[in-house]
Amino acid sequence: MSTAPQLVVHRDKELMAQAAAARLITRIVDAQASRGSASVVLTGGRNGNGLLAALAAAPARDAIDWSRLDLWWGDERFLPEGDPDRNVTQAREALLDSVPLDPKRVHAMPASDGPYGTDVDAAAAAYAEELAAAAGPENHGPVPTFDVLMLGVGPDTHVASLFPELPAVRETDRTVVGVHGAPKPPPTRVTLTLPAIRAAREVWLLAAGEDKAGAAAIALSGAGEIQAPAAGAYGRSRTLWLLDAAAASGLPRSLYPPASA
Repeated sequence: MSTAPQLVVHRDKELMAQAAAARLITRIVDAQASRGSASVVLTGGRNGNGLLAALAAAPARDAIDWSRLDLWWGDERFLPEGDPDRNVTQAREALLDSVPLDPKRVHAMPASDGPYGTDVDAAAAAYAEELAAAAGPENHGPVPTFDVLMLGVGPDTHVASLFPELPAVRETDRTVVGVHGAPKPPPTRVTLTLPAIRAAREVWLLAAGEDKAGAAAIALSGAGEIQAPAAGAYGRSRTLWLLDAAAASGLPRSLYPPASA
């Protein structure tokens, strides 16, 4: 069952990143207080990395028990370990290397020089198995119930590596798939599918900049998920669009929240 999207519009991308980081700290601390641990799915791209950098600079980051946090990824570029274009490499630089995480709870997607070699489909299947192994009976499915799953929204409405009309966005059974022929480089990727994304308690979609205005307007106007994958990304209890004013500039005023920061 989809949850109606809630919108928060910030003045600019810096304020958006800082506010989103503060929001994420609160969610993680609350989850750890109520369940002992928390699980978060990270996203790459300029908005995802901006949020991580803002979190690294936030004094309140020390409220998190980093040793009781599981980190997953929504998608990954299928490149060699340590490649600067890999989401995990960028996340380590922005935040992860500066906080005391438990390495066993940092679930990076396989690299192209890893145990599966260049077989991206085998790499995707292995990540699906890792997710399934982390899911308990209370999760009622093949992935953990993530506390927060974050997604950047592309100018073409793609989220994770689910691109409009391509096979991955049509997947209804598997939780992780290999992507061949992505329309933006590199063409080979690993991505969560919509069923895995929808297992999250909260899904946050991040969009900042004028180049995202059209995508936000399309995805929030009732478009279908095959044509606009961002429209198919929603959480079990909450779906949150975090936007800056430029990305929200194409939205009808009726969609705006009563008060936006």
